[in-house]
Amino acid sequence: MRPKGEVIEKKCEKSVNMGRIGDRPYWIFILSIPMRAVHQVGAAVFLAAYLLDVIPEPPPAYVVVAFISGGLLLLAEWWRHRQVCRELSGVVTLAKIILLGAAYHGFLPLQETVLLVFLIASVGAHAPKQVRHRLLF
Repeated sequence: MRPKGEVIEKKCEKSVNMGRIGDRPYWIFILSIPMRAVHQVGAAVFLAAYLLDVIPEPPPAYVVVAFISGGLLLLAEWWRHRQVCRELSGVVTLAKIILLGAAYHGFLPLQETVLLVFLIASVGAHAPKQVRHRLLF
């Protein structure tokens, strides 16, 4: 137990230009955890449908689940990180949407692009906070 008033310093790089942080209610954070799990189920079915070529396209219900839960997760993230569109996480999200749209409309190869989007999402979601929320512009 540390004495009252003692402050523990976190070792973090001060030179990283991070976006503005707002207040987000704790219940939004807690709600985002099961929402992320639902999003991963929708995204996994979406990936499996195109990658394994078992069915011609993902079931529409899973597509809706993936897109709605993804949108809600982005809103929850924006609530805390007000400059998410300027951060790496926002740019990754925009790139995912553009790549999926291009693949769906036949501008890019479908299987390879869906796999690429899944890999981009995984790396972007698991990057350290100082990387994910770094301001790019």
